[in-house]
Amino acid sequence: MIDPRVSALCAEYGIEIIDGRAYPDIRQTRAVVTMERILRSRGEAHFRMVISTLAETENNQGQLDEYLFWAVSDLVEACHGIIEERPTEWLECFDKTPVGQLQFIARDLSGITHQRHALAGMLYERVVRVFGPNAAQGDLFDERRRTA
Repeated sequence: MIDPRVSALCAEYGIEIIDGRAYPDIRQTRAVVTMERILRSRGEAHFRMVISTLAETENNQGQLDEYLFWAVSDLVEACHGIIEERPTEWLECFDKTPVGQLQFIARDLSGITHQRHALAGMLYERVVRVFGPNAAQGDLFDERRRTA
């Protein structure tokens, strides 16, 4: 039985929970156990922010798996000050992040912990570029730099 709070929050944000044997499509997940663990261990406000970060941004809706839920949960915990002070910019940062590409890179690592932490690290690097001390400076060697 799925925790009714998980079901309600997923429904509220337009995320469909599917059977664990099915292959998820966009805005679908089968990571129910992970979501329940995050909710139980970190609370409803935290879990709501994780769901919001994933559901309200365009680049994050493809592969809503356990690794992504845990990685975003870790970032929500680590970056709660940024989220409280600049929530719109937080979501914009995730809008611009190629989450699917980063997930693809992390999948080569074996084990849930390795993928979770690698993905969290790659996502955090993007957060630091937007919110860190050198955010306005830019990086001359950045692969995201546009050439004219």
